[in-house]
Amino acid sequence: MAEKIILSGIKPTGRVHLGNYFGAMKQLVDMNATYAMIADYHTLNFIQNKEEMQNLIVEAVIDHLAIGLDPKKTILFKQSDISAHTELTWIFDTLVTVPYLERAHAYKDAEAKGKEVSAGTFNYPVLMASDILLYDADVVPVGADQKQHVEYARDIAGKFNHVFGETFKLPEPFIMKDVGVVPGTDGRKMSKSYGNTIPLFATDEEITKAVMSIVTDSGEGTPTNVYAIHALFRDKKDLDALYEEKKGKYKDLKEALIEDIKKFMTPLREKRKMIAADRDTVLQIIKEGSERAKAAADKKLLEAKKAIGVILED
Repeated sequence: MAEKIILSGIKPTGRVHLGNYFGAMKQLVDMNATYAMIADYHTLNFIQNKEEMQNLIVEAVIDHLAIGLDPKKTILFKQSDISAHTELTWIFDTLVTVPYLERAHAYKDAEAKGKEVSAGTFNYPVLMASDILLYDADVVPVGADQKQHVEYARDIAGKFNHVFGETFKLPEPFIMKDVGVVPGTDGRKMSKSYGNTIPLFATDEEITKAVMSIVTDSGEGTPTNVYAIHALFRDKKDLDALYEEKKGKYKDLKEALIEDIKKFMTPLREKRKMIAADRDTVLQIIKEGSERAKAAADKKLLEAKKAIGVILED
C-alpha cells in the first residue's frame, strides 16, 4: 500500500467511537494514508450550528492526532478549505442522473423513514466522489456500509473519462477483514444514531456502563454481541479459550471485556488530553494540511476543466 495514494475521511458529527476507529481511522495510521479528510461539508447535512460545527471540527482533528496519525506523513485537511470539492461536484452533477442517485443507501434510508430529504443528502454521493477523485486516490479504506460510495466514485470517474477523455483514476475500496461492520452494544452496527456506541476515548466509568449494557442472548453459553466486540481486542485463539472457560458466565465475560477496553483506551485518552491542551498547534496542523491538499486538488480540477472545454487556450 505504501506506493499507492490512500484517502479516507470522517464526518465530525460528535464523539468518535470504536466503530469509527476500527472501521476506518485505525486503517489510516496502519496504512500510512496519504490523505485524511475532515468532511465538514458532509456534516452540514446534520449540524447547522456555527459554534457546534467549529468545535466538532477541532475535536475531529485532535482525535486523529491522538490515534497516532502523523501530519508529516499524512495530509490532514479540512474539506471546506478547498473549493475544488464543490466545483468538481457541479461538473459531475451534469453527468449523473436522478434515478442513479435514488439508488444511494443514504437517500433510500431517509426516504423509507419518511424524512424530507435535502438536496445535500440526495447529492451526498457526488460530493464524496469529488472528495476521492480530486486526489487520484487508489485506495479508500471504508466500512462495509460505505462501499457503495466508492463504487459511485468509480462509476462517475468512468463516465467522465468516457465522455471527456481519461482524467480520473478508478479507486478501490479497502475493507479490513473482520471489522467491516463493528457491532454496537445492541448487536446492530455501532452508530451514534442508534445510541449503541462505546466512545473511543471513554472514561473508565463510561466503558463499564457501555459494556454492561451490551445485549446478551440465551444461546449456547457464549454472548454473541459481547464476543463480537471482544474480538477487536484479542486474538481468536486466546478469546475462544477465555469464552470456553467462562461459558455461560456472562458477567465474568463482560468484566474481562471491560478490562481489555480500559487497557486499550487509557494511553489513547491520555495522549488526546495532552494534544487538546495545545489548541494553537492543532489549528496550525489543519491549516498546513489544507494548503498541501489544495495544491493537489486545484491541479486535478484544472485537468478536469481543460477536459470539458471551459479553459480557453490559444
